[in-house]
Amino acid sequence: MAVKDKSKIRINKYMPYFYAGASLDFNLIHIDREFAQANGLPDIILQGMCTMALTAKHIIKNDNPSKMETFKVRFLNPVIPGDELSFESEQNETEINVEVSNQNGNKVLKGHAKVR
Repeated sequence: MAVKDKSKIRINKYMPYFYAGASLDFNLIHIDREFAQANGLPDIILQGMCTMALTAKHIIKNDNPSKMETFKVRFLNPVIPGDELSFESEQNETEINVEVSNQNGNKVLKGHAKVR
């Protein structure tokens, strides 16, 4: 029997800066609005690995992270500070499929995890 789960999170304006400090990913598209816009982006964007981490948090919840054996994702669209992300997952035994969309319904990530 499939188990479905949903959650939401708002990406605040500081998250790309906090994540840059934690991950040492100081690529200017994440922290400099003028640079990001000069390179065709609407604003700075959240690091993809941060989006992936938030998705893993949705899957794991408050359980032991070592239960996640594999996690593969595909990034589909950038995440902008201010976006509200909706996580939808479906678990069939040890297999979990997850999709993440923004408030406009645009998918930003699709993924698959295997858990113990």
